Parts: sequence; C-alpha cells; structure tokens
Amino acid sequence: MKQQLLECLALKALPRTGWVRKGIPEPESVAAHSWGVAWLVLALCPPGIDRGRALAIATVHDLAEVRVGDLTPHDPVSKTEKARRELAAYTAMIAPFPNATELLDLYVEYADESTPEGRFVKACDKLDMALQAQAYQGESGLDLSEFVASALGRLEADRLRALVCA
Repeated sequence: MKQQLLECLALKALPRTGWVRKGIPEPESVAAHSWGVAWLVLALCPPGIDRGRALAIATVHDLAEVRVGDLTPHDPVSKTEKARRELAAYTAMIAPFPNATELLDLYVEYADESTPEGRFVKACDKLDMALQAQAYQGESGLDLSEFVASALGRLEADRLRALVCA
C-alpha cells in the first residue's frame, strides 16, 4: 500500500500536457490542477450537491494520469481508449486500499458523469482549465483561446460560463 501512496504523490510532479504543448514556462502540475478543481467545488458548490462527495471526486479525478500520462485530444489516443487506460490504471492503483470500492465509485461518477456530483466536478474541471488558460494568457501573451473555447463548449451552467466570460 505504501508503494501506491508514494506513486500517487508523483501527480505533484507531472506537468499538464496542454500547457507544455503551448510553451508555458513552468506549467502547473496535474496535482495543482486537481487542487484548483477542489477549490472550485468548495467555493461554488450549489445546493443539492453533496459537497463532501464532490470534493472526494475532485481529489481522485486525475489520479490515473500518474500511470497513463496527461492525455489530451491532441494525442493519438481515442476517447474510448483513453477511458479504458485510465480506468485500468486507477483500478490497479487503488486495489490495495481497504476502501477501494468507494474510491472506484468516486472515479466512475466523474468519468461517466453519472451523478450530480460527478457532473459538477466535471464542470469545475473545465472551469479550472478555462480560468488557468486566461491566467497564463495574461502572463505570457500566448493565445490560449482554444482552452477557453473547449471549456465553454462543456460548461452548461450559465453561472459557471459567466465566470469565464466576465
């Protein structure tokens, strides 16, 4: 189990692929992104969403990337194959933990957007990307509008879209 705990910590050193591809110097790590998603969940959680469960989902949503990498739409991997790889990696990583079933349920809720919490965390994931793109764009002058447009295409809640467009 210690091996898996240590492996998960490697998420702190894994840079976000999209930012690397665009030439952002010292881009955020996947773990920093996961924190950003968790912060958005905590700050923006609407009534009717189980905040604790949503925070748990936000914490684990990118954990498989330690093994499969931060795959983006620019990588030659289909969405189906990406999902298969991530589920297999995540399942193997959490297997030794006594709450592996609960941890798997959290991941599946996010991946499948099968619960209000999973859908909300997915929206916060996109919101975090859009806000980070705007921050990097302001700092670097690079055109990162593709990230903002991608996020806006997935954000259904007007109140979340408004945060990007403000």
